[in-house]
Amino acid sequence: MKPHRTDGVSLSFGLIFLLIALWWAVSRVITIHLPAIGWLVAGGLIMFGVFGLLGAIRSGRRAPAPVPATATVAQPVTEPQIPGDLPPEVHASIVRELLDDPADRFRKEHPET
Repeated sequence: MKPHRTDGVSLSFGLIFLLIALWWAVSRVITIHLPAIGWLVAGGLIMFGVFGLLGAIRSGRRAPAPVPATATVAQPVTEPQIPGDLPPEVHASIVRELLDDPADRFRKEHPET
């Protein structure tokens, strides 16, 4: 799996969810009547949701990066090598090995049993 940058929005919503769950758990043990704060928290969560939606919509509208002028010269295009990527022959041999029945392989390696 390829590592990626930390998503601040997802982290924020995760922490807010954990705080709300903790608040709910504590409220089951201790009874506190705070109806005005409940409306304030609900409004804040709705506002965070709207900001999250707007951020998601805006992130999809970014313009593609401009192509540098030096890249327009006829150069052979090669696929970028991903670290740890294997050639197709090696992938095929791994798949064949995984598809082989382990019992058959054991019988070939140990014929006396």
